[in-house]
Amino acid sequence: MADSIKIIAVNRRARYNYVVDERYEAGVELLGTEVKSFRDGRISFPDSWAEVADREVWLCSLVVAENPFSSIFNHDPGRKKRLLLHRDEIKRIHRKVEEKGYTLIPLSFYFKNGRVKVELGLCKGKKAVDKRADIRERDVNRELEREFKGKQV
Repeated sequence: MADSIKIIAVNRRARYNYVVDERYEAGVELLGTEVKSFRDGRISFPDSWAEVADREVWLCSLVVAENPFSSIFNHDPGRKKRLLLHRDEIKRIHRKVEEKGYTLIPLSFYFKNGRVKVELGLCKGKKAVDKRADIRERDVNRELEREFKGKQV
């Protein structure tokens, strides 16, 4: 059976602010009302990160909006969510995060076969010079594409 993937949200700022070294796919442990909010795309994660604590990976600062059709048993919008990874992946991530400058950033959220997954990136922060170089490179590529497209007509 082919994997059916439906993208919920993508963190475009993460690729601008960080250099992504490695990527990991993790499941997210959610409550029922949180899943409904994910299905509606009512999440916000511009400043979220993941941390390794007690041999578990936790996603912090992810805001999942409350479901307006839920009863009094609604979830806390800002609670930490546990990420589901294999033990050896957690060890590898923990060793890398211990190094100076590395952090775990959620790059995207998506449904894979009906389950919420997050793509984590092991990232290192970019300096302002690197950001300017990326912008310059993107502008040059855009100009080359315009010239190439104009010559093909």
